[in-house]
Amino acid sequence: MILLGSTGSIGVNALAIARRFNLNIDVLVAGRSIELLNQQIREFSPRLVVVERREDLVRVKHSKVLCGEEGILEAIESSQSRLVINALVGFLGLRPTLKAIECGKRVALANKESLVAAGAFIDTTKIQPIDSEHFGLWYLLNEKRAHSKMTITASGGAFRDWDLEKLQHARLEDALKHPNWSMGQKITIDSATMVNKMFELLEARWLFGKGEYDAVIETKSIIHALIDFKDGSTTAHFAHADMKLPIAYALLGKVEEQILKPVNLVEVGSLEFREIKRERYPVWEIKEELLSHPKRGLVINAANEAAIGLFIEGKIGFMEISKKIITAFHHFDEEAASLDELFEMDQEVRRYVSLGA
Repeated sequence: MILLGSTGSIGVNALAIARRFNLNIDVLVAGRSIELLNQQIREFSPRLVVVERREDLVRVKHSKVLCGEEGILEAIESSQSRLVINALVGFLGLRPTLKAIECGKRVALANKESLVAAGAFIDTTKIQPIDSEHFGLWYLLNEKRAHSKMTITASGGAFRDWDLEKLQHARLEDALKHPNWSMGQKITIDSATMVNKMFELLEARWLFGKGEYDAVIETKSIIHALIDFKDGSTTAHFAHADMKLPIAYALLGKVEEQILKPVNLVEVGSLEFREIKRERYPVWEIKEELLSHPKRGLVINAANEAAIGLFIEGKIGFMEISKKIITAFHHFDEEAASLDELFEMDQEVRRYVSLGA
C-alpha cells in the first residue's frame, strides 16, 4: 500500500493492521514527526518515503526521500501498489486523491476535505471510506433493504457541556480538550465547532447519493451510524472508537477474525443522545442548504481552514470561526465548473476570510 499520513493516528493504526496481517508497505508519507517516521522505516522497509519539508530530508534514514506535494504525487504515480490510504489532513489531501484515481488505484479515504471540496469531480466507486461514521453506514447498508434516512453520530466536542455564555471566551487550549479521545489540532477544533460533522454529512451525500441525512450527539461514541428503513425499523452500528476495524476492511476486503473487543452493553450501562443545536454550534444553520447544494462544500472547507488559522494565531475568537464560515458560504454562492475553477475559488475564499470577512 501507499500510506499518506503514516505518523498520524490513522496511519499508526493502518500500520498496526499491516503488521498483524504481514502486508507490504511500498510508500510512507509523513509530516514533521521524523523520529516516528524513522522507526516506521526500520520496521516496514518502504521503497520510497515522502516528507513535508525539504529541510527534513537529511534527517530521514532512507536512501530515497522526496518532499512536498510534488513528491507525494510522484510517489503515487511511480508505485505499483493498487491501494492508497489517504489520511492527510486538510485540502492538501485532495490532489493525491485525484492522482490516485487517475492512476487507477483504489483509495481508502480518511481525508474529509477531498469529498467535501471536490466530491463532484471524484469517482466515488474508487473510494472506500474509513471514517467510523461512513464505515458504519456502509456496513449497515450491506443489508440492501430500502431505507429512508441515514444518521451519523457526533461526540459534541470540547464544549458540549459548557455554559453558552462561556463560549465567547473559549481559548485554543480549551478547544483542544476533546472529551472522548486525543486527535490532531485541526480535527479537534472541527469537532468543537461541529464543522467536522457537517463535513461527514456532506461526504455521506457524495458516497451514498441523494437522501435524508442527519446527525445527533451520542456522548460515549459507541454508536457511529444509524439507518432508518422504510419498514419502520432502525439499525445501529455499535463498535468501540478504534479505527482499526474500518482500516482492516479497506485493506483486506473481507474480515473474518476479531479486530476489536465487542461492546459490552452491561458495561456501557446507558447511552445519551442530544440534539445538535444552533445556539452551541452556529454552523449547523447552513446544514440543509449545504446538503441541497453539495458542490458548495468547497467554500465551507476553505473558509474553515482560513478561520482556524486565524483562531490559532489569536486573531479571532472561537465563535467567530462559525461566523466566518457562514458569511463566506452566503457570499460565494456559485459552483466550480471544473477542477481549475475549484482550485482558484479555494484561494479566493481563503483570501476573503483572511482579509476580514
